[in-house]
Amino acid sequence: MYQQMIFVNLPVNDLDASKKFFTELGYTINPQFSDEKAASVVISDTIVAMLLTKPFYATFTKKEIADARTTSEVLVCLSAESRQQVDELVDKAIAAGGTASGETQDHGFMYGRAFDDLDGHTWEVIWMDPAAVEG
Repeated sequence: MYQQMIFVNLPVNDLDASKKFFTELGYTINPQFSDEKAASVVISDTIVAMLLTKPFYATFTKKEIADARTTSEVLVCLSAESRQQVDELVDKAIAAGGTASGETQDHGFMYGRAFDDLDGHTWEVIWMDPAAVEG
């Protein structure tokens, strides 16, 4: 059965530093789709973050590239299996050089935290109680 995928393309200032950051979070780099201009970060079977050097990213758009440290261009949200997994991933991101973003959101049935990566892109990590989703 076909599984639709998402490829999130993000401009980065330092490709090697960004690759190191995401591997420290436990993700892998797919060398088949990586070179000196881009790195394919495998987040899951259906989610890939394409880290592109800014000059390479610019070849895909005529728009000005946003500085994600000062302008919000996108909020990427990843699901987690548990509250503990939310904390583990965000804590790893902070330890790897990212920064905490916003306040912890705890609504009982839903729990989330967020971090900004090395280039300021915001990644939210959220857990939702499966019983709340079904009902």
